[in-house]
Amino acid sequence: MLSTSYIELSKKALKSNLQFVKNRLQPGVKLCSIIKGNAYGHGIELFVPLAEKCGVRRFGVFSADEAFRTSKVQQKKSHIMIMGMIDEAALEWAIENDIEFFVFDLGRLEKSIQIARQMDKKARIHVELETGMNRTGFEKKLIPQVVETIQENASFLKLMGICTHLAGAESIANYYRVKKQRELFHKIKRPFQNLSIKPHFYHMASSAATMRYPKAQLDMVRVGILQYGFFPSQEIRIESFQKIKKDPNPLQRILSWKSSVMSLKTVKKGSFIGYGNAFLASEDMRIASVPVGYFHGFSRSLSNKGRVLIHGHPANVVGTVNMNMMLVDVSHLVGVKPGDEVVLIGNQDESELSVTSFAGQTGEQMNYELLTRLPENIPRQITA
Repeated sequence: MLSTSYIELSKKALKSNLQFVKNRLQPGVKLCSIIKGNAYGHGIELFVPLAEKCGVRRFGVFSADEAFRTSKVQQKKSHIMIMGMIDEAALEWAIENDIEFFVFDLGRLEKSIQIARQMDKKARIHVELETGMNRTGFEKKLIPQVVETIQENASFLKLMGICTHLAGAESIANYYRVKKQRELFHKIKRPFQNLSIKPHFYHMASSAATMRYPKAQLDMVRVGILQYGFFPSQEIRIESFQKIKKDPNPLQRILSWKSSVMSLKTVKKGSFIGYGNAFLASEDMRIASVPVGYFHGFSRSLSNKGRVLIHGHPANVVGTVNMNMMLVDVSHLVGVKPGDEVVLIGNQDESELSVTSFAGQTGEQMNYELLTRLPENIPRQITA
C-alpha cells in the first residue's frame, strides 16, 4: 500500500440506502443523486459507477468541474445537472454535451441562449426561483421577463425543470419559513405552465424535505446525505425512528476509513508525548504512531480527544495531532505490531467508530463537513 490510509465504499450499504429512500417517495417521483463536494467525500469517480449499478441515472453537482469529472465515468444513459458555478467557457461545453444546468440570473439565461443559437443546439436549463433562501434564484418581479425570454427563444432551450431550494428543512425551527417558501414557489411558477415548452420536472426537496415534507417531493427529489447513510439532522433521525419501529437503523454508512500502525514506542512515566506539553504520561505507556494527520482530514481538534480502533478495541489519541501523523495509546492492548489495521471510521470485530461519533469528538464538525474534508488523494475502493 503506497498510501498512508485508504477508504472503502460498500455497495451493499448504498443499495440498501437507495431502497430506503425510494420506499419513501411518492408514486412517479424521480431521484437525483447529489454528488457535490466530491460525492460528499466518497469520490466522484468511484461513486458514480457504483450508484449506476444500483439503478441511479440522474446526478446533481455544484460546478462545471464536478460535471466534467462525472462525465468521464458516467454511462451514456445517465444525466448530469449543474446546480451552481459554470462560467461562459463551460457553458459551451455543457450545451454541446447535453449537460443540464441551473439558470438563476438574466445574464446566465441570455448567455445560454446566445451560445445555444451559435451552436444550433438546445441548452438544457433548470430555472431556479427565489422563494426565501436569498442565495440564488429569480425573484418574483423578474418572472414575467424570464418567461418572455424563454418563450421567445424556445427553439434554443429545453426546459428541464423549475426549481427552488428550501432553507433548512432539517430543522423544525424553520417550519414556517419553509412553509412560506413552498407556498410562494407554487404561486410564482404558474406563468411557466403557460409556456409552449413544458418543464420536465418541478423540484425543491433535499434529503431533509424528502423525509419531512412528502408533498414537497413534486416530480423529483435531490437526495444527498441520505444515500451515503446519514440522516440530515438528529431531528429527522428521531422522526424516522418513530415511524419505522421495525428497523431502528434503516440507513447504513457506506464509507470506512482505515490505516495501519507505523511504529511503536515505550514512553516512561512523567514524559511528555509529541509536540509541546499537550500530554504528560502519568504512567509507563506503549504508544503507536499512525500515519494519518490533519493533512489527511483527521482534525487537529481531535488532539487528546480522538479514538481509533486497533485489534477491535478503542485506542485514544494522545498529544497533538500532527500534519501527517497521530500517536495513540495501546498500553491496554496485547501484541500490537507495525502493519496492524487501524480503523478511523468503520467496524473492526464487534466495535464501530461512526462518522457521527467521529464528528462529535471534534466539537465543531457535522457529518457533511467531516466527510467532504476527506482529501481526494486518499485511495478509495469498492467492497461488496
